[in-house]
Amino acid sequence: MRTLFAILAIAATSALLCAAAPAKEDAEAAAKSWVALIDAQKYEASWTEASSVFQKGVKQTDWTQMVKNVRSGMGSLISRKPLKTTMAKSLPGAPDGEYAVVQFDTVFKSKAKATETITMMMDGGKWKCAGYFIK
Repeated sequence: MRTLFAILAIAATSALLCAAAPAKEDAEAAAKSWVALIDAQKYEASWTEASSVFQKGVKQTDWTQMVKNVRSGMGSLISRKPLKTTMAKSLPGAPDGEYAVVQFDTVFKSKAKATETITMMMDGGKWKCAGYFIK
């Protein structure tokens, strides 16, 4: 009986770990796809593809101008490597939900060292951007 319980406990733990890994990988892939819109200067599309929380927080015309101003000064993308992804159920100032804070170590033509932080949230069954920050 103890052996059966131990096997079930190990199986349940393994299932939870396996379920979390794809969610993390899916969030990272969605973040890469979303930021690729900005790399391609498809600023309006990046707003359209963002979460409803993002869209409620900033008008499309304001977003387009802001991101264009910031990114044009950095030059073209040279490289982007995953740095860290943190999964969360709650973030300050945001409604509870499923979040992934995805960080990339990024090099631009005019900025040799940057950290991009893209907060992804589950919105309508899909990972969508809820925030974007470059440091």
